[in-house]
Amino acid sequence: MSLEIWPTGRPRAVVINVMYEQWADGVAPSIGPMGNPLPGGAVDYQAISWARYGRTTGIYHLLELLSEFGVRGSFYASGILTESAPDSLRQIVSAGHELCGHSYSQNIIPASITKEEEQTDIASSLEALEKTTGIRPAGWISPRCTPSQYTSELLAAEGLSWYGDVFDADLPSVEQTQAGPIVALPFGMEVNDLPLFVRYGQPARELAQTFTEILDEHRRSRQKTYLDVTVHAHIGGRPAGLSALRTILTQLKMADDCWIATRNEIAACVE
Repeated sequence: MSLEIWPTGRPRAVVINVMYEQWADGVAPSIGPMGNPLPGGAVDYQAISWARYGRTTGIYHLLELLSEFGVRGSFYASGILTESAPDSLRQIVSAGHELCGHSYSQNIIPASITKEEEQTDIASSLEALEKTTGIRPAGWISPRCTPSQYTSELLAAEGLSWYGDVFDADLPSVEQTQAGPIVALPFGMEVNDLPLFVRYGQPARELAQTFTEILDEHRRSRQKTYLDVTVHAHIGGRPAGLSALRTILTQLKMADDCWIATRNEIAACVE
């Protein structure tokens, strides 16, 4: 059996994902660096400050690192960033990266709101990002990567090409919705700084080690493969995360079997 390849002629596709997130004012991330939640009703100002690092500092570190390696990433931006950090969004686009939708703020969870509320959130997020950057996102991932039963339909109705709230396959496929087709592009969670660093307490270097182990396993397959590398601006944008990502990018740049792609480019390969 011959080796399956992507249109670029390479069998291994890798996407560098940057989650650029913000919560509504006064709302803390549900998980923070201390791990243990505060008593009910208490506002976790430490976690709020920790998350703010993404837009004050982390995003610029990541843009600089990707520029150093000449790599285009897929950036998932909260719409609220058009209010708090619009220049950073314009820098993402001007650098040639892919801009993706990621709700208006990260505390809006599709599974906990009505279909009408979710439709409003999607539309307002896309409108804000397009107005600020001149680019309307073609793809979307929900907060927490957790969709509702209506998410794919609502995104197809907005004309988006793909969404990533999918975990039941290795490769993308076309999903038929009542509003038309949309590419379901699985989102790999294994090489992801948030669960590795924050939830499981692993050292940052484990991001690179996990990437190497998965890529080695992919190379045993005769089928083409797809792999997500995901960092969050407020987590992987710090020195330890940057070091791990640098190790991954160095390895990728030396790999003649890997195609460093954006998610739009992957979705365009699906028929």
